[in-house]
Order: sequence, then structure tokens, then C-alpha cells
Amino acid sequence: MPNIKSAKKRVKVIATKTLRNKAIRSELRTDVKKADQAIETKSGAAEAVRVAMKKIDKAAAKGILHKNTAARKKSALARKLNAM
Repeated sequence: MPNIKSAKKRVKVIATKTLRNKAIRSELRTDVKKADQAIETKSGAAEAVRVAMKKIDKAAAKGILHKNTAARKKSALARKLNAM
């Protein structure tokens, strides 16, 4: 445990940001899985992919995903949707 006041604050801030990032990443993974399932069952796939891509963009904007990772994930979803 840190002794310096600013270091103690950093520990608290990092813990808060970690929780927020985990929540956003979890939502993102859930939506991507839903999009994959929608593509497999061919029901509402376009809407599910649109929602997943929006979550990917938001995560990239907040720095949770690297921009190239976001682009790769979006490209993979689009390929699956177009191949359906």
C-alpha cells in the first residue's frame, strides 16, 4: 500500500477506471457474441451487427480498444454478415 497521498489517490482512480473499462469491455463482448449468433441463425443479423459495431467504435474512442483492433473486429463482423 502506498504511503504518499498522491499515490493513494492514483490507486483509487485506477480501481475506478478499471471497473468502468471492464464493464464496457464486457458489454462489447456480449454484443459481438449476439451479432455472431444472429448471423448464424440469420435472424436480425444486420441490426445486431450495427449495434456491435457501434459498441466497438465507442470502446475505441474511449481507449479501451486500439483503433486497429476495433477496425479488425468490425471488418470481421462485416465479412461474416456479407458472407451470410
